[in-house]
Amino acid sequence: MNIIVTGASQGIGHEVVKQLALSGKHNILAIARNKTKLEKLKTQIEALNAKSIIHILALDISEEYSVQLVYKYAQQFSTVDILINNAGYLINKPFAAVSKKEVQQVFNVNLFSVINLIQEMLPIMGKPQTHIVNIGSMGGFQGSPKFPGLSVYSASKAALANLTECLAEELKSQNIYFNCLALGAVQTEMLNSAFPGYAAPISAAEIATFIANFSLNGNKYINGKTIPVSLSTP
Repeated sequence: MNIIVTGASQGIGHEVVKQLALSGKHNILAIARNKTKLEKLKTQIEALNAKSIIHILALDISEEYSVQLVYKYAQQFSTVDILINNAGYLINKPFAAVSKKEVQQVFNVNLFSVINLIQEMLPIMGKPQTHIVNIGSMGGFQGSPKFPGLSVYSASKAALANLTECLAEELKSQNIYFNCLALGAVQTEMLNSAFPGYAAPISAAEIATFIANFSLNGNKYINGKTIPVSLSTP
C-alpha cells in the first residue's frame, strides 16, 4: 500500500512509520519539518529491514504551498491508499492569555493543514479506495473531561472530528473513507511539554500499534466515526 504519514519525525508519527515500514510491504512517505530526524528515522528503518520502502519529505504541512509539494511527490505513487493526518500542535495556556497568532497557529496545524492536504490529494485517492485517519484527541471528544489551558487545542480537535464525519458522508461515493481516533494521554514530547512530569499510561510505540492496524483494516468495518482510544486523560 501507498501510505502518507504527517508529523513523522517524533512521537506517535515516528512510531507509526516504523511499524508500517518494517513489514517491507508498504510504500511509506513520512512528512515532518525536521529533516535531520526524518533522515535518522529512514536510516533506522532501513538498517532493521533493507526491504523497507520509505520516502521522506521535510516541510511545514501548515503552509499551503507545502501541500502542493506533497501532491507533486506523491504523484509517482499513482494512488494513495492511506493518509494518516498525525501532525499536531498544542498550546497549554489560559484562554485569556492566548494570542490571535497562537490560535491561528494551532488551527493551521490541527485543522487547516488537514483540509488543504485532503483537497490537494483528492485526484489520486479512491483508486480503488483510500482510508484517511485523522488523529484527534479526547480533548475534542464531546462529553469528555476538559482541562484548563487546552481550550484552543481541544476546539481544533473537535473541529477535526466533525470534519471527519462530514467528509465520510460526502466522499463515500468516491471510495474515500474517513475515521478519527480521539487519543487520550500518550507519553510523547508534546504531552511532556504541556504537562511536565505527567506519566501517561501508554507509550507512543504502544498506541502506534493500534493506529497502524486500524489504518490498514479499520475502514473495512467503520466509516465516519470518531473513536475514543483512551486509558486516561489528559
